[in-house]
Amino acid sequence: MDFLVQKRRNARVARKLMKKLLKKQGFAPSSIVTDRLRSYQKAFVDLGLSARHDRGLRANNRAENSHQPVRRQERRQQGFKSPSSAQRFLSVHAATYNTFNCQRHFLSRSSHKILRSEAFTLWKTACQAV
Repeated sequence: MDFLVQKRRNARVARKLMKKLLKKQGFAPSSIVTDRLRSYQKAFVDLGLSARHDRGLRANNRAENSHQPVRRQERRQQGFKSPSSAQRFLSVHAATYNTFNCQRHFLSRSSHKILRSEAFTLWKTACQAV
């Protein structure tokens, strides 16, 4: 999951987002879930992606709701001054959120404790490296 702050939602921006995601992942995914914006389909064709593109109703609920913590932070900060500062915040936020977020409703208490301790260990080593 990734965020890209842009003024527009056209094919060029969709292609930029797909390139960023593919570069970050290092491999082509087997399926991609997006909203129903047609620009994503055009970006898929332009990039030659053969992945299954799922745009169905409620297929991207997880993606649509994942921005809620970001929106709460944005409201707390009374908005960002510029799109570049928003992008800087979102990049750092995504890295830390992905490290610590484990789907609690899927896990038992013992598994959750193990995953949280591993995440904190990873975080401590990352902080020491800086």
